[in-house]
Amino acid sequence: MDLGLAGKKVLVTGSTAGIGNATARAFLREGAKVFVNGRSSETVEATVKELSQQGEVVGIVADVGTAVGTDKIYEEIIKQDSLDVLINNVGIFGAKEFVQITDEEWLHYFNVNVMSAVRLSRSFLPPMVERNSGRIMLIASETGVKPYPDMIHYSMTKTALIGLARGMAELTKGTNVTVNSILPGPTWTEGVEKYFGGISQSTGQSISELTESFFKTGQPSSLIQRFARVEEVADTIVFLSSAKASAINGAAQRVEGGIIRSSF
Repeated sequence: MDLGLAGKKVLVTGSTAGIGNATARAFLREGAKVFVNGRSSETVEATVKELSQQGEVVGIVADVGTAVGTDKIYEEIIKQDSLDVLINNVGIFGAKEFVQITDEEWLHYFNVNVMSAVRLSRSFLPPMVERNSGRIMLIASETGVKPYPDMIHYSMTKTALIGLARGMAELTKGTNVTVNSILPGPTWTEGVEKYFGGISQSTGQSISELTESFFKTGQPSSLIQRFARVEEVADTIVFLSSAKASAINGAAQRVEGGIIRSSF
């Protein structure tokens, strides 16, 4: 299926690993020009070197958790071209007891996970509306609907992203611009693999045993009873960024394997 993304300019924040990296790859397969982003020049350069074999890639080193970082991204892109698709993917996560989360940690999570999307969308949405063309995606999480008690600070930011996407979608009324959020469930990324690898070494259990137990006891409501692949999430993001999905606007699209026990 031709999604009509050839030649489109796409920014994917936090794209040196995980879902962001898989998303950059998926856009390149569709013939898009992709701006990849990370905080480290080494990882960005390595990503550009690897992905440039698949298409046109431009690396931007910037910390999108700061206004300076988002300003840098905006300025570097508009010097070269306009932007057709903005994927606000960057995010941090971690488990911690609610009473132990400091004010500084709350603000840090909000700055990285939410304000990065606010600042970039604030820069790129108006030109898209003016051109009557564009896509903005906010990568939220199923925890935005079903908060985890040991990740309340993370879950809060994902709930905020869902509301932010819906609110911004209201600003696109009557145009060919869409704003949606994506709600991945547990997804097998490098970070998750490292986490389970550490548990495997300390307990002697295999990773397959640990992941099977994770879904039986920790996530019993999952209908697929496995981790999603990053490619599955990326393919959903790319489809919603295409002309084929022009009637989908203001939606919170789940890619969480049925963990959320709700039809709506």
